[in-house]
Amino acid sequence: MIDRRRFVFGCLAASAAGPAIAAEGAPTGFQTPQFEGDYPIPEEFWVQVVRVRDDFPAGQIHIVPQTRFLYLTLGNATAIRYGVAIGRESLRYSGESVVGRKVEWPSWRPTPEMIARNPDAYARYADGMPGGPSNPLGARALYLYQNGYDTAIRIHGTTEPQSIGKAVSNGCFRMYNSHVVDLYDRVPMGTPVFAY
Repeated sequence: MIDRRRFVFGCLAASAAGPAIAAEGAPTGFQTPQFEGDYPIPEEFWVQVVRVRDDFPAGQIHIVPQTRFLYLTLGNATAIRYGVAIGRESLRYSGESVVGRKVEWPSWRPTPEMIARNPDAYARYADGMPGGPSNPLGARALYLYQNGYDTAIRIHGTTEPQSIGKAVSNGCFRMYNSHVVDLYDRVPMGTPVFAY
Protein backbone atom coordinates (compact mmCIF):
# COMPACT_ATOMS: atom_id res chain seq x y z
CA MET A 1 0.00 0.00 0.00
CA ILE A 2 1.36 3.38 -1.01
CA ASP A 3 0.35 6.20 1.28
CA ARG A 4 0.51 9.97 0.78
CA ARG A 5 3.15 10.56 3.44
CA ARG A 6 5.49 8.00 1.88
CA PHE A 7 4.98 9.37 -1.64
CA VAL A 8 5.34 13.04 -0.69
CA PHE A 9 8.35 12.35 1.54
CA GLY A 10 9.93 10.34 -1.25
CA CYS A 11 9.46 13.19 -3.73
CA LEU A 12 10.84 15.77 -1.32
CA ALA A 13 13.80 13.63 -0.33
CA ALA A 14 14.61 12.89 -3.95
CA SER A 15 14.33 16.57 -4.87
CA ALA A 16 16.72 17.50 -2.08
CA ALA A 17 19.16 14.88 -3.32
CA GLY A 18 19.47 16.39 -6.77
CA PRO A 19 17.92 18.37 -9.61
CA ALA A 20 15.37 17.20 -12.18
CA ILE A 21 16.61 14.34 -14.35
CA ALA A 22 16.10 15.86 -17.81
CA ALA A 23 18.60 18.63 -18.51
CA GLU A 24 15.91 20.91 -19.91
CA GLY A 25 13.36 19.82 -17.30
CA ALA A 26 10.82 18.53 -19.82
CA PRO A 27 10.18 14.85 -20.60
CA THR A 28 11.12 13.35 -23.95
CA GLY A 29 8.62 14.31 -26.61
CA PHE A 30 7.25 17.31 -24.72
CA GLN A 31 8.10 20.91 -25.44
CA THR A 32 7.18 22.95 -22.38
CA PRO A 33 4.87 25.69 -23.64
CA GLN A 34 4.98 29.00 -21.84
CA PHE A 35 1.37 29.73 -22.83
CA GLU A 36 -1.93 27.87 -22.82
CA GLY A 37 -3.69 29.83 -25.54
CA ASP A 38 -3.14 33.43 -24.40
CA TYR A 39 -2.57 32.43 -20.78
CA PRO A 40 1.06 32.41 -19.58
CA ILE A 41 1.66 29.19 -17.63
CA PRO A 42 3.49 29.90 -14.35
CA GLU A 43 6.92 28.23 -14.42
CA GLU A 44 6.13 26.19 -11.31
CA PHE A 45 3.50 24.32 -13.36
CA TRP A 46 5.62 23.58 -16.42
CA VAL A 47 5.86 19.85 -17.10
CA GLN A 48 9.05 18.44 -15.60
CA VAL A 49 10.77 15.15 -14.98
CA VAL A 50 11.48 14.87 -11.24
CA ARG A 51 12.99 12.34 -8.86
CA VAL A 52 10.75 10.12 -6.73
CA ARG A 53 11.47 7.12 -4.52
CA ASP A 54 13.08 4.29 -6.44
CA ASP A 55 10.52 1.73 -5.26
CA PHE A 56 7.61 3.26 -7.21
CA PRO A 57 6.94 1.15 -10.29
CA ALA A 58 6.56 2.72 -13.72
CA GLY A 59 3.13 3.41 -15.13
CA GLN A 60 1.22 4.76 -12.13
CA ILE A 61 -0.50 8.12 -11.60
CA HIS A 62 -0.13 9.72 -8.16
CA ILE A 63 -2.04 12.91 -7.30
CA VAL A 64 -0.96 14.93 -4.27
CA PRO A 65 -3.67 17.56 -3.64
CA GLN A 66 -1.66 19.41 -0.99
CA THR A 67 1.01 20.34 -3.53
CA ARG A 68 -1.36 20.54 -6.56
CA PHE A 69 0.74 18.10 -8.59
CA LEU A 70 0.03 14.92 -10.53
CA TYR A 71 2.91 12.48 -11.10
CA LEU A 72 3.20 9.81 -13.80
CA THR A 73 5.87 7.39 -12.61
CA LEU A 74 8.47 6.36 -15.18
CA GLY A 75 10.53 3.90 -13.12
CA ASN A 76 14.20 4.42 -12.29
CA ALA A 77 13.19 6.85 -9.49
CA THR A 78 11.67 9.37 -11.90
CA ALA A 79 8.23 10.73 -12.73
CA ILE A 80 6.69 13.35 -14.98
CA ARG A 81 5.13 16.09 -12.86
CA TYR A 82 2.12 18.13 -14.00
CA GLY A 83 0.23 20.90 -12.21
CA VAL A 84 -3.45 20.30 -11.42
CA ALA A 85 -6.48 22.01 -9.95
CA ILE A 86 -8.24 19.94 -7.31
CA GLY A 87 -11.68 19.71 -5.73
CA ARG A 88 -12.91 22.28 -3.26
CA GLU A 89 -12.46 21.24 0.38
CA SER A 90 -15.80 19.46 0.80
CA LEU A 91 -15.60 17.85 -2.66
CA ARG A 92 -12.05 16.52 -2.59
CA TYR A 93 -11.59 13.00 -3.98
CA SER A 94 -9.09 10.53 -2.56
CA GLY A 95 -8.67 6.84 -3.12
CA GLU A 96 -7.35 4.20 -5.49
CA SER A 97 -8.81 3.77 -8.95
CA VAL A 98 -7.85 2.91 -12.51
CA VAL A 99 -8.21 4.67 -15.84
CA GLY A 100 -11.38 2.96 -17.07
CA ARG A 101 -12.11 5.14 -20.09
CA LYS A 102 -10.25 7.67 -22.24
CA VAL A 103 -11.99 10.24 -24.43
CA GLU A 104 -10.75 12.92 -26.82
CA TRP A 105 -12.82 16.12 -26.72
CA PRO A 106 -15.30 14.57 -24.28
CA SER A 107 -18.90 15.61 -23.90
CA TRP A 108 -19.96 16.77 -20.45
CA ARG A 109 -23.01 16.56 -18.25
CA PRO A 110 -23.10 17.91 -14.69
CA THR A 111 -24.00 15.37 -12.05
CA PRO A 112 -27.35 15.70 -10.23
CA GLU A 113 -25.36 16.71 -7.14
CA MET A 114 -23.68 19.56 -9.03
CA ILE A 115 -27.05 20.80 -10.28
CA ALA A 116 -28.52 20.62 -6.76
CA ARG A 117 -25.54 22.54 -5.28
CA ASN A 118 -25.54 25.26 -7.90
CA PRO A 119 -28.60 25.22 -10.21
CA ASP A 120 -27.83 28.69 -11.62
CA ALA A 121 -24.51 27.46 -12.99
CA TYR A 122 -25.39 23.90 -14.01
CA ALA A 123 -29.14 23.36 -14.60
CA ARG A 124 -28.95 24.66 -18.18
CA TYR A 125 -26.49 21.84 -18.98
CA ALA A 126 -28.65 19.04 -17.52
CA ASP A 127 -28.99 17.50 -21.00
CA GLY A 128 -25.25 17.70 -21.55
CA MET A 129 -22.80 19.65 -23.68
CA PRO A 130 -20.97 18.28 -26.73
CA GLY A 131 -17.20 18.10 -26.73
CA GLY A 132 -15.16 20.94 -28.13
CA PRO A 133 -13.03 23.97 -27.19
CA SER A 134 -15.76 25.53 -24.99
CA ASN A 135 -16.52 22.31 -23.09
CA PRO A 136 -15.32 22.45 -19.44
CA LEU A 137 -13.63 19.01 -19.74
CA GLY A 138 -11.24 20.41 -22.32
CA ALA A 139 -9.26 18.44 -24.89
CA ARG A 140 -9.04 15.05 -23.14
CA ALA A 141 -10.51 13.17 -20.19
CA LEU A 142 -9.37 10.12 -18.25
CA TYR A 143 -12.33 8.55 -16.42
CA LEU A 144 -11.52 7.01 -13.04
CA TYR A 145 -13.14 3.68 -12.17
CA GLN A 146 -13.24 1.61 -8.96
CA ASN A 147 -14.22 -2.07 -9.07
CA GLY A 148 -15.56 -1.64 -12.60
CA TYR A 149 -17.75 1.37 -11.77
CA ASP A 150 -17.37 4.97 -12.90
CA THR A 151 -16.51 7.20 -9.92
CA ALA A 152 -17.69 10.36 -11.81
CA ILE A 153 -14.17 11.72 -11.15
CA ARG A 154 -12.06 12.70 -14.14
CA ILE A 155 -8.58 13.89 -14.92
CA HIS A 156 -9.36 16.38 -17.67
CA GLY A 157 -8.44 19.55 -19.48
CA THR A 158 -10.03 22.90 -18.76
CA THR A 159 -11.33 26.11 -20.28
CA GLU A 160 -10.05 27.91 -17.15
CA PRO A 161 -6.24 27.67 -17.21
CA GLN A 162 -5.97 30.16 -14.35
CA SER A 163 -7.57 27.53 -12.06
CA ILE A 164 -4.52 25.23 -12.14
CA GLY A 165 -2.91 25.15 -8.71
CA LYS A 166 -6.17 25.96 -6.92
CA ALA A 167 -8.91 24.04 -5.09
CA VAL A 168 -11.89 24.98 -7.24
CA SER A 169 -13.39 21.92 -8.95
CA ASN A 170 -16.36 19.70 -8.11
CA GLY A 171 -13.93 16.88 -7.32
CA CYS A 172 -12.18 16.30 -10.65
CA PHE A 173 -8.53 17.01 -11.40
CA ARG A 174 -8.08 19.73 -14.01
CA MET A 175 -4.99 20.14 -16.16
CA TYR A 176 -3.85 22.51 -18.87
CA ASN A 177 -5.12 21.12 -22.18
CA SER A 178 -1.61 20.70 -23.60
CA HIS A 179 -0.60 18.80 -20.46
CA VAL A 180 -3.63 16.50 -20.39
CA VAL A 181 -3.04 15.66 -24.05
CA ASP A 182 0.52 14.64 -23.16
CA LEU A 183 -0.66 12.54 -20.19
CA TYR A 184 -3.47 10.99 -22.25
CA ASP A 185 -1.00 9.85 -24.90
CA ARG A 186 1.30 8.28 -22.29
CA VAL A 187 -1.16 6.22 -20.21
CA PRO A 188 -3.05 3.10 -21.29
CA MET A 189 -6.40 1.89 -20.05
CA GLY A 190 -6.10 0.25 -16.64
CA THR A 191 -3.39 2.62 -15.39
CA PRO A 192 -3.52 2.70 -11.55
CA VAL A 193 -4.37 6.08 -10.03
CA PHE A 194 -3.68 7.03 -6.41
CA ALA A 195 -5.21 10.26 -5.13
CA TYR A 196 -4.09 11.16 -1.60
